[in-house]
Parts: sequence; structure tokens; C-alpha cells
Amino acid sequence: MDDYDFSGLRATFINCTLKRSPEVSNTQGLVDASAGIMSKRGVDVEVIRAVDHDIATGVYPDMREHGWATDAWPEIYPRVMASDILVIAGPIWLGDNSSITKQVIERLYALSGMLNDKGQYAFYGRVAGALITGNEDGIKHCTQNILYSLQHIGYAIPPQADAGWIGEAGPGPSYLDPGSGGPDNDFTNRNTTFMTWNLMHLAQMLRNAGGFPAYGNQRSEWDAGARFDYQNPEYR
Repeated sequence: MDDYDFSGLRATFINCTLKRSPEVSNTQGLVDASAGIMSKRGVDVEVIRAVDHDIATGVYPDMREHGWATDAWPEIYPRVMASDILVIAGPIWLGDNSSITKQVIERLYALSGMLNDKGQYAFYGRVAGALITGNEDGIKHCTQNILYSLQHIGYAIPPQADAGWIGEAGPGPSYLDPGSGGPDNDFTNRNTTFMTWNLMHLAQMLRNAGGFPAYGNQRSEWDAGARFDYQNPEYR
């Protein structure tokens, strides 16, 4: 176990709870479990509670350039871009992701046109996962939406990159409530642990490899005329 030192990796968890600090966030309880494992292994971890920040709605990097008076996203996204690992965490409402989760994903999508120094989309070489809490069904629905969205903009998704906890259907105890059984649930704890380690493993592999291979996926080269073996009838 001592061989697994992930010092040098950086992880950002974005908690998409609807509750402002200092109100207790059940999602934060599950975030802490994953972040705690990473910290023990040398990962530099930051947790951002999105609702505490004045993030504008929209699909541009800085919505102040599009009519909004304020926008905290330009101060947040450089921290995301500096991270090897991103975990989007949030609650289930009406069987779906929270409005804050959707907002954060939209703002990440706003950066999808940026390129890295290899000419790839900017999120290449980074890994992502998802955590969900709630007391109604929907973990898999919520995580598949998050993970699809993140891979679409360039994140690499390792095996079993999601985990969650839900109580009984209907009103009832939440993850951190006394007697909920959430923090002691073996299924949730196992999935959270596997997700965390898989994120660290893949992030380290990509870092050791110098990122994701840069051939056949460079937007800058495609725009310059390269076609990477794609048959172009104009040049037969």
C-alpha cells in the first residue's frame, strides 16, 4: 500500500447541493469520504460548494461579457483546469440532478472550445467521477448524465467512476441523519472507495504518460487540414 503515493495530483470536488454554507449538506458527507482517501494518499484536494458562489447562468466562460453584472465562474474554473481529477457531487431532486449540478455542467461546457498546448480540447488528460445522495431513486440516472457530459467535453472516465446513497423511497432520513445507515452502508462505501482509487490510478497513469496521446484528436490540426486517415473524397 505504501507504494501508492499520489503526491503531485490535484483533485477538485464541486458540491452541487442547494444548501448554502453553513447548512449541513448530506452530499458533503459522501464527498468527505472520497476526499479523505485522496488526502491520505497525497492528493491536493479542494472542495467547492457551488451555491456559495455567485455563478451566473449561461454557456460562456465569463457571463459578464454577455449581460450579467456578476459572475464567479471566471475565478472558479482556473482551479478546475489546474486539477487532474474532477468529481461532481450533488443531490437527487425529482429523480434528477439538482439545478446547481446542471448549471455547473453548463459552465464546464462553456470551456469546451478551449485547447491545450497540444491542440487537443482542454479537458484531455484529466479524469472525472460523480457522487450522488438523496432519499429517492435516481443514482444511476443522475450519474450517467454527469459522466456522459464530462466525457463529451474531454474528461477520461475510469471504471466504476460513480457512487451514491439513497434511503427508503419517500420522506425519511438523509445520508448524515442519525440512524440513516448511510455512512455505514457497505455498498456505498465500497463503490465510493473503488471510484476514488480508480480516479487516482487513471490520473497518475495519464500524468506519467504526459497526458492523452495527441494524434487523431487535435482540433488545431484538423482545422489546419489534417484528416488523420479519414477518407477525404476531395484528395483521392
